[in-house]
Amino acid sequence: MWSHYADELVGAGFTPKEAKQNIERNKKTLFDNDIPNDSQRIFDVLDDDVAIGSLWLAMREEGNEGNSGEWFIYDIVIDPEHRGKGLGRSTMQAAEEYVRSEGGTRLALNVFGPNTVARRLYESMGYGVLAIGMKKDLT
Repeated sequence: MWSHYADELVGAGFTPKEAKQNIERNKKTLFDNDIPNDSQRIFDVLDDDVAIGSLWLAMREEGNEGNSGEWFIYDIVIDPEHRGKGLGRSTMQAAEEYVRSEGGTRLALNVFGPNTVARRLYESMGYGVLAIGMKKDLT
């Protein structure tokens, strides 16, 4: 899970050191001794009872008032040999159904700019852009 995220961070322009720092920050916030805290949900993505990927969701909290109704997709991975078969879309639909079943009212995610395949999928499913971060190396 973390190595995939590190690869995506580096692919999006982070240095390996920055990617490592980002991961360490997330581990401290989202995990207790390498065990997901109570707001995290990590699922295997199955195709004919074979694990072919993973989905990591989390409830977002709003101050001390508890769950704001928003959930966040921290990671969605479909193994490369299973891509292009609609499994990413069906996994996203399952994530939406799960969030609704838990009383969630919104599902958010971050997608890195170079990941055009994922961006097209999310846009085709009605996800809108909230911000665009841009960067230019000057060295």
